[in-house]
Amino acid sequence: MTRILFVCLGNICRSPMAEFVMKDIVRRRGIADKFHIESAATSREALGCAVHSGTRRMLSAAGIDCSGKRAVQMTRDDYDRFDWLIGMEESNLRDMRRITGGDPDGKIRSLLSFAGSGRGIADPWYTGDFKATWDDVTEGCEALADFLENET
Repeated sequence: MTRILFVCLGNICRSPMAEFVMKDIVRRRGIADKFHIESAATSREALGCAVHSGTRRMLSAAGIDCSGKRAVQMTRDDYDRFDWLIGMEESNLRDMRRITGGDPDGKIRSLLSFAGSGRGIADPWYTGDFKATWDDVTEGCEALADFLENET
């Protein structure tokens, strides 16, 4: 089983969007039983909070339910618990490496790197543009799913 942790700053916008989009992708591809997918925050700012309403709206419009998800913080132990730790942008990656004490196994990657892009996914908490975030997250998750299917 491949274990994936999506990570952003607060775990209320981008990383839960990626978590539930990826769960939907592997479900539609008929390979959900091969994956365990979660999301977490690098900060403590929104711990316990529900998914942001903008993310909920985007997921709901695609028929994806995220009810019950609450923000949690990434821990050092997550490095051993997950095969892939996927950040949304460079500051997330930097914080993830700080939390884990480094990345000796090369598990920490940016989501859009799987789509061949070096750019980060903008935080809709600040931009208000949940559609642009949706497009980037969907592109990254589809590319990640392709990568993982080809890897096995």
